[in-house]
Amino acid sequence: MNTTDAVMFWDDVYAARPAATDPRPNARLTEVVASLPPGDALDLGCGAGGDALWLARQGWHVTAADISAVAVERLAALACAHGLGDRITAVRHDLRDSFPQGGFELICAHYLHTPFDLDRAAVLRSAAHALRPDGRLLIVDHGSTAPWSWNQDPDVRYPTPHEVAAGIDLDPATWTVERADAPRRIATGPGGRTAEVTDHVLLIRRSA
Repeated sequence: MNTTDAVMFWDDVYAARPAATDPRPNARLTEVVASLPPGDALDLGCGAGGDALWLARQGWHVTAADISAVAVERLAALACAHGLGDRITAVRHDLRDSFPQGGFELICAHYLHTPFDLDRAAVLRSAAHALRPDGRLLIVDHGSTAPWSWNQDPDVRYPTPHEVAAGIDLDPATWTVERADAPRRIATGPGGRTAEVTDHVLLIRRSA
């Protein structure tokens, strides 16, 4: 499957969802980042834009990237509507062939899963190298399947945070794993449905 197929798939996914006027941030983002001083942030797979908007409200300057033009255009419009257009730059990248330029104090990748070919380890390695000294890479993956997920494969296996860290294969002299765990939470999905889900959380810091 090529990039065009992936773009069409994710454009259809977001086009089928009602455009949120103020999407919620991911719980693990607010939990981890609330105590960090603001700087430049990169949101990989920004989706509906809840994380980018929350970060901008905390004083961060955010580059928000997604493969879907629908998601990017909606976020750009939301940023302007909320008076955050000067703090959020929404850009389209497929991450397989293109990656946002620049250096960042924070890079977050929430649920960066796809049914299409993507060397995730290479993308996350590029993200780690884009961190400025003392910057952090926050990776939050699914550890279980929510009832509303697009992927209902009963045989799907989600790598543990330690397995993800091993796959990225970063030099421990430069990058330190600060957190690797699998907390549970009650998630709210489309239509207000709730379910208990497991997150796989990996936080990596680049040495100062």
